[in-house]
Amino acid sequence: MNKNKIVLASFVVLTVVTSLSACRDKESRGLEYARNMYDNIAYKPNRANKNFADGLTNQTPPPNTDPIGFVKYEYANTKEGYEAAGLNLKNPLPKSPQNLLSGKHYFTVFCAPCHGDQGDGKGHLVQIEKFTGVPAYHGDAASSRGGLMKDLSEGKIYHTIMYGLNNMGSHASQLTPDQRWKVVMYVQQLQQIQ
Repeated sequence: MNKNKIVLASFVVLTVVTSLSACRDKESRGLEYARNMYDNIAYKPNRANKNFADGLTNQTPPPNTDPIGFVKYEYANTKEGYEAAGLNLKNPLPKSPQNLLSGKHYFTVFCAPCHGDQGDGKGHLVQIEKFTGVPAYHGDAASSRGGLMKDLSEGKIYHTIMYGLNNMGSHASQLTPDQRWKVVMYVQQLQQIQ
């Protein structure tokens, strides 16, 4: 009986010591195998960094620099920016079967759920009544910004993909500039449907 009390007491002491030691270091993950896989040598963004004068790891980029792969878009998300894009923006990609096929793919993934596979404004989300009022790209469908959808210029279509309009959100983060232009190319093909 005495032996059982000693074992129980030892277990309790060991549990208390282990619990208290675990509270000491909030960053600790306990006993780890291959420690170098867990401790990244890079500085954490929100931690102090003695390498910079302000002591922060997160630094503001130098003036007049852009991230790698960043493409500036000069037109504001305004009616004036939309009209200027309509007049000045031209598709830099050649109209080729490969670009049209690629544009159809991106259209099917990102646009067809609302606009429909044929650009008729009757996509799946419209049919289940998730959204209403999605315009067709052909026929007499009117744009909410004025004019007919079938008459929209490539710059206006690109601008709308870039910023979104009404219920349609921006697709700038989902599509690269080249992918957007391929979608524009495909939409212009859909505009010609009678």
